[in-house]
Amino acid sequence: MSDEAPIEIAMMDMPELMRIAEALVFASAEPVSEAFLADRLPHGTNVSEVMARLMEFYAPRGVNLVRMADRWAFRTAADLSFVIRKDDNEVKKLSRAALEVLAIIAYHQPVTRAEIEDIRGVQTSRGTLDVLMEAGWVRFRGRRRSPGRPVTLGTTVEFLDHFGLEELRDLPGLEELKGAGLLSGRIPPSLSIPLPGTEDELAEDEDPITQMDLAELGLLAPSGGAEN
Repeated sequence: MSDEAPIEIAMMDMPELMRIAEALVFASAEPVSEAFLADRLPHGTNVSEVMARLMEFYAPRGVNLVRMADRWAFRTAADLSFVIRKDDNEVKKLSRAALEVLAIIAYHQPVTRAEIEDIRGVQTSRGTLDVLMEAGWVRFRGRRRSPGRPVTLGTTVEFLDHFGLEELRDLPGLEELKGAGLLSGRIPPSLSIPLPGTEDELAEDEDPITQMDLAELGLLAPSGGAEN
């Protein structure tokens, strides 16, 4: 009998746990991490289960609960976004160069500026990276363990949020990109699209970047972002 009691209590408490989680996500201006939720929900709560049930509850509604990496946020249902879209709120379209750089960073991260230029075959301007950082889609993430210890770049949770991705592995593959007409005829036939890693996964030859590194290199934090 005692072994069954905790399960019954957990089942009875689930609606209240869902209400608490719902309030925490709704009250936050930014996507909420599971660590944040675990810290505020009763000790021992299965956060993943609570959020999965809450996501299921909101699935048919006008507002959906969506997951981006380990973070959660409420977003307008995709099929209703046209209802509230306003022309003056449209994000400025990226240049072709910025799109190419963003795609390379998304698929090849962690990647250095020199590696981006090697893949593109042309130099990458400071302004192109500035635009992506100001949009909040690209960040400095580490330093490569190689001569000169170059800074590595990666995408952000905001990138996943904007493009409706739960994780980097949801990025379209080569055949999907071709089918959508996003690969031009000048792309070499030998091009391969690597399988992205996880958002915060450091490579074996990569050290996490620190504020001291940024100061040493003369780089501002990504939110204010400029790269020399």
